[in-house]
Amino acid sequence: MKQTLVCLLLLGALSYSNFGAAQQSQDFGQFVVHYNALNTNLIPPQVAQGYGIKRSSSRALLNITVLKKVMDTPGTPVGAAVTANGTNLTGQRRDIDIREIKDPEGAIYYIGEFPVHNLETYRFNIQVTIEGEDEPLIVKFKQQFYTE
Repeated sequence: MKQTLVCLLLLGALSYSNFGAAQQSQDFGQFVVHYNALNTNLIPPQVAQGYGIKRSSSRALLNITVLKKVMDTPGTPVGAAVTANGTNLTGQRRDIDIREIKDPEGAIYYIGEFPVHNLETYRFNIQVTIEGEDEPLIVKFKQQFYTE
């Protein structure tokens, strides 16, 4: 689906802009987990509408993809059970509902929305359980959000 490809490209471009968070990844041997978080008002209206994302400077989107390493390719998308939560600096924990999006062309990614306040910092804990693997992959990162 071209709209999904456009969304991925836009999210990737936004991650490298001054307004978004840098694309990050963590290597787990044969798998790589890519993750980023950004304010939903940075997502173009038509893309947000297509995926049911509420655009607002006071909402953020957590975006996660899992790739299996394949030589001479960027990797193969892998389905997984993904859970996530974030804790702000005052200790308030927020579970983030994650939903899977499958592109007809093969891409798989996981997104979750949550509210944020200006200058609020979240410590994220993401657990990725890949079918057939013994141990879940754990990703932790911290990010500050700007709403003004």
